[in-house]
Amino acid sequence: MSHYRHSSKLAYAFLAPALLLLAAFSFWPVFYGSYLSFTDFSLMRTTHWVGLDNYQALFSNDMFLTGLKNSLIFLLVVPFTQIGAISLAVLVNNQLPAIRWFRAAYYVPVVTTVSVVGIMWGFMFHEQGTLNYVLLQLHLIHTPLGWLSDDALALFAIMFVSFWRGLGWYMVMYLAALQSLPSEMQEAAILDGANRWQRFWRITVPMLYPTIMVCSIMSVLAALKAYQEVDVLTQGGPMNSTFTALYYAYDQGLKHLKLPRGLAASFVVSVCCIGIAFTCLKYLKPRHRE
Repeated sequence: MSHYRHSSKLAYAFLAPALLLLAAFSFWPVFYGSYLSFTDFSLMRTTHWVGLDNYQALFSNDMFLTGLKNSLIFLLVVPFTQIGAISLAVLVNNQLPAIRWFRAAYYVPVVTTVSVVGIMWGFMFHEQGTLNYVLLQLHLIHTPLGWLSDDALALFAIMFVSFWRGLGWYMVMYLAALQSLPSEMQEAAILDGANRWQRFWRITVPMLYPTIMVCSIMSVLAALKAYQEVDVLTQGGPMNSTFTALYYAYDQGLKHLKLPRGLAASFVVSVCCIGIAFTCLKYLKPRHRE
């Protein structure tokens, strides 16, 4: 028993620095920010408790409701990102010529800063940019499209950039999972006459299920918290069509200095993230753990 207590104390001693940093820069800001969302906090006057007033104002605000709707639409990126990442991981897991360069090329967007990504895609999405030029040359469109200036297209253009940025990250995670799978089951399936497609669906996918669950939850949370791509490409325009819930929180809290309103919006986004994460954990649970 004494040895167990000594080991526990030693473990907590090693964890203490990290826990203190988390408490100071994560837990305390979250709790204090949540408290301020129920007040009329201002640097110029005394703070008073206002209860749910900020939340009532929030859900009666058309811009926030639009942002919340756009954040939910952003979830459409998740299945495409996961399917694309798994497909790429299976492809690059083969010993093909120059496969290392191929892996590196798909990982470059992950390590590229958002500002550089925004400049690059801003040029490509311009009405006289590369994308419209290629589509015109292929006769797929007759007039240039305003990818970022048309309120019907701008959100989907940003969603594509998010998909492009996330693909390499999840590809690497799936590739690591694929390379850790035991080869004995694949070899036994080959001896039993299973083709490549059957081996993929009956062996590879079930064994990847824990990784699929983790990547799906991470992708869902990233979609709900979409902010960076919006900020560098459209700043919420045109006509507020690309406002997301988190960008609304930034706009209210830092641009317009309505901090309690911005914190309330952030709190709503956090609750949505936690709820969807628990839902994913419940319904994406590996079958052998049910």
